[in-house]
Amino acid sequence: MSPARIRPPFVADERTQLVGWYDMQRAIIHYKCEGLSEVDAHRSVLPTSPLMTVAGVVSHLRWVEQTWFEVLFLGRPAEGPQFQEEPEDADMMVDGIPLSQLLADYERQCAISNEIIAAHSLDEVGRHPDFRSAEASLRWMVIHMVEETARHAGHLDTIRELLDGETGYY
Repeated sequence: MSPARIRPPFVADERTQLVGWYDMQRAIIHYKCEGLSEVDAHRSVLPTSPLMTVAGVVSHLRWVEQTWFEVLFLGRPAEGPQFQEEPEDADMMVDGIPLSQLLADYERQCAISNEIIAAHSLDEVGRHPDFRSAEASLRWMVIHMVEETARHAGHLDTIRELLDGETGYY
């Protein structure tokens, strides 16, 4: 079962609205994966982007969550497939990893990100000394991740429709 897809209140403080929209986009990622077979979750439908699979997108989103909030914002070590020089897009290479595991890893990473967001001022800037992107405020990072997640939710809309005809936002 996917997390609830609930829009934030029309009138609320900035943090409530930002995290509300962010959590809604994350829930849409889960929704787009519901009822999908393992074969289809790993099936490439875009000839020029063979790694752009449902499973690959979920993995990518898990790793960008970790990158922006744990590495760039908190300054933790830059570890994970996204920091490998070769192969390119290693964070999307998920052959043999069940979609359920990828979704669970993504959900855990989102919970860590939400804890970080809740514990810091939106005006605070990142700490990693080796990446220029760490100069961004937490507010900028959250807004960027709303955009990143929504963009990939759109990719999943298209991939899912090409796989089995499933469409829908809610």
